[in-house]
Amino acid sequence: MTAVARSRIQKARRQIILQAALEVFSRQGFRGATLDEIALESGLSKPNLLYYFDSKEAIHAQLLTDLLDTWLAPLRAVNPAGDPVAEICAYVRRKLEMACEYPRESRLFANEILQGAPRIEGFIKGDLRALVDEKARVIGGWAAAGRIAPVDPYHLIFSIWATTQHYADFDAQMRMIQGPGIVPSDGAEAYLVRLFTRMLEP
Repeated sequence: MTAVARSRIQKARRQIILQAALEVFSRQGFRGATLDEIALESGLSKPNLLYYFDSKEAIHAQLLTDLLDTWLAPLRAVNPAGDPVAEICAYVRRKLEMACEYPRESRLFANEILQGAPRIEGFIKGDLRALVDEKARVIGGWAAAGRIAPVDPYHLIFSIWATTQHYADFDAQMRMIQGPGIVPSDGAEAYLVRLFTRMLEP
């Protein structure tokens, strides 16, 4: 087997392991997940899994590293030069899309936060806080200029997180309440955009 073919196989197996681990971690949380469960989910033996990742911690760290950049992208995209209500509603839409497209990733992040964020504390206090501070200043500037209604920018960002990520993190609860065959996020975009538009219009 050539080195290129071997590298391709190794890359594919790493992705298989990461996808299996994402399923297990999003379901069980970090503490509840085991290497045996991840191996079983991946269809690989535990020794084979340990060839690619030397611990559960290493797999979890890789998943979080891969996730965090993606998670920040919609907030980074908020344009200070754009129309304020349109920019904020675009952020709401993208966060909702991400909750629907990446529910396991959202639950992985939520589980980490519920445990006190021991593995991403540095990220939250560093990159995430700096980005939120930057966008809060933008939103505060819009409000001060009368371009949107007066609003606490931090609570606005937190409420967007809460209302959009809810559709991933509490999907099971919503399905139980709404009944079988219902997709909880159906109609959510129109509702949330209307909600935030009415709140923010000057």
